[in-house]
Amino acid sequence: MTVNVPRVRLLGGAEIPVLGLGTWPMDDAEAERVIAKAIGLGYRSFDTAFNYRNETGVGRGLAASGAPREELFVTTKFNAEWHGVDLVREAFEGAASRLGVDYLDCLMIHWPNPAQDRYVDAWRGLIRLRDEGLVRAIGVSNFKVRHLERILAETGVAPDLNQVQCDPRHSRPEVRAFDAEHGIVTESWSPLGQGRGLLEAPVVQAIAERLGDTPAQVVLRWHLELGLVAIPKTSTPERLEENLGALAISLSPGDLEALATLDEGDLGTVDSDSFGH
Repeated sequence: MTVNVPRVRLLGGAEIPVLGLGTWPMDDAEAERVIAKAIGLGYRSFDTAFNYRNETGVGRGLAASGAPREELFVTTKFNAEWHGVDLVREAFEGAASRLGVDYLDCLMIHWPNPAQDRYVDAWRGLIRLRDEGLVRAIGVSNFKVRHLERILAETGVAPDLNQVQCDPRHSRPEVRAFDAEHGIVTESWSPLGQGRGLLEAPVVQAIAERLGDTPAQVVLRWHLELGLVAIPKTSTPERLEENLGALAISLSPGDLEALATLDEGDLGTVDSDSFGH
């Protein structure tokens, strides 16, 4: 049975499914196989990047599925070498070619790379592409509040999406609050905690056992209850199906309070002031 994933409307008018599929670190062959399978289950949102080196495989999986293009939401991201008003068009053209699409549903700055200090120019380039209809939504990835404040101050245009590392151990309240205040949808990468024991945490296990659901479903539901978009990565058919099960469960206020006790602040998150590509 194919699951119908709810969507949320973005600032620019596009609508993104609240649960999608991340593709790092799949190679082309794996991405092609997994995406074709995922579409059959009901996934319609797929996240890739130039740096993942799998855009070609993602595109092949999309094509192999036979799903209508207008049903799909395809996101990719570009590196620092394309941080420039005109360079962003080059990034778009390369990504669209590798993916085999005429337009992108969302194109993102992958990292702010503040030491290079060209992310505002990259943002201006993205605004142009959206104005021309080449991309339906524009976003940023790993942007802190001060990075967001700067692009807003210098361009007056807020991102549709801000994709950040987020899970119950790293709930990122400051950036989520800023995003919400400005109509930006927060999208969680590594929403299940990167295999570092989150799903084994006693709090998560206890909620899952009480509900009769899996720990992964509980954690993914946490993202949805907070109004986030989640893009878990998996390549196994069983887990692809399991993750979609998060759409059918609910968490109580008490569950959310219990999960909040796991928060460790930004400890263990990647610092986008010092890391980027």
